[in-house]
Amino acid sequence: MPAEARPRPIAVVIGASATGLFAAAALAEFADVTVIERDVLPARAEPRRGVPQARHAHLVWSGGVRAFDDLVPGVVDDVVAQGGRLVHIMGDMVSRAPNEVWFRRFHATQHRNLVASRDLLDFVLRARVLGNDRITLRQDTTALELEGDASRVRGVRIRAGGKDLTLYADLVVDASGRGSSAPQWLENLGLPRVTEREVNAGVVYATRLYRAPGMTAETAFPLINVQANPAKTPGRGGIILPVEGGRWIVTLSGTRGGEPTSDSDAFLDFARSLGDPIIGELLQNATPLGDVTTTRSTANQRRYYEKLKAWPDGFLVLGDAVAGYNPVYGHGLTVAAQSALTVRDALRSTPLTAIGIGRRLQRTAARPVSAAWDLAVGQDAFYPGATSTPPTVLERYLARFVDRAVATGARNPRALGALLDVMSMEKPAARLFSTDMLIPMLFGPKRAFLSQPPLREDERKAATP
Repeated sequence: MPAEARPRPIAVVIGASATGLFAAAALAEFADVTVIERDVLPARAEPRRGVPQARHAHLVWSGGVRAFDDLVPGVVDDVVAQGGRLVHIMGDMVSRAPNEVWFRRFHATQHRNLVASRDLLDFVLRARVLGNDRITLRQDTTALELEGDASRVRGVRIRAGGKDLTLYADLVVDASGRGSSAPQWLENLGLPRVTEREVNAGVVYATRLYRAPGMTAETAFPLINVQANPAKTPGRGGIILPVEGGRWIVTLSGTRGGEPTSDSDAFLDFARSLGDPIIGELLQNATPLGDVTTTRSTANQRRYYEKLKAWPDGFLVLGDAVAGYNPVYGHGLTVAAQSALTVRDALRSTPLTAIGIGRRLQRTAARPVSAAWDLAVGQDAFYPGATSTPPTVLERYLARFVDRAVATGARNPRALGALLDVMSMEKPAARLFSTDMLIPMLFGPKRAFLSQPPLREDERKAATP
């Protein structure tokens, strides 16, 4: 049969989350894709039940921005056109590192964060991806179990409209998030239990939306970030994320013994209690636009599917279903896009139906996961009670080195570029040991540390009229 006459492979993606949409976009080049989603998706940029974390501050690091546009061309421009921003790191940010060092606002690097509400990001992404003729959406549909055996998954059993049926597929992708049933599904097929690890700093997040004083939709106010210090417990931090519509998403966080609450009257006092009171000061004249939303689902959780000795063809797990991170590091969306990109690139050289492709895809998708995991755990493992396995001597040494790298980057633009290459997930952690970092770290010249947040007077006046 001529190639053009052969039927295209069929893929089913479980979950219309950002991860699921990225996976669908990647797979549509090779297959006809059905996305199944248990919710009914909103027609506008608004919250939905299946993404409760959407109310908190989200950003996309520059490594994610590149992956977004590679997978879904034009999506970043669409977000910006609807009020999102590409924020220069650190030029458009006022940021204090975990070691309590304020970064200078260097404009020497090319790194940009995509900043918008999660509702807007998801809405624009849905519009772009689901507009593809090769992608079909089935809403109000629940995945029940996998069809197949330990060597190959052949489809997924679903419930829709009160009826159970099977969707047969050449590839099933689980993008259902932290609550994924994949571990049990694989055991039901006769595979061993996947190894899991949790590093839980006990962080609680509290978020409130504000109308910023003196702000308009066109005002470009800097992102304000005060990170918690793992060396001081409880760790407390916060962020002001200026988003579309002249609003601020303000997310405060605290570890065990220092958690924020949902009490609206206590929100401002908590903001003032951070290592620096700048967030509390800026909120004094801001107008709340609703109540406080909290979440405790912030543990770093990882499932090592790529290390299983056996893996079925026709199945792939992506996104939070593989690993979820403390949201403070902002790497979830970036990892989701980069993992989907690795899948697309692998399928450009090997057919989706090839024997052994399932294991190859799972392993290649784990590379961005590992990078983000190491960055998150390298900080959170030092909080009391975070893990049953204390940091090793090597991990402690690396943590001290990272602290020095951060301190150097705070004062030197060359070192900052190397630091951001890693934090933005554009280059591996080995970049921190390059001459761009080591020469400034060891020999300088070094500017003095800033004694206060580098917020310009005109910016402060705009927010405190």
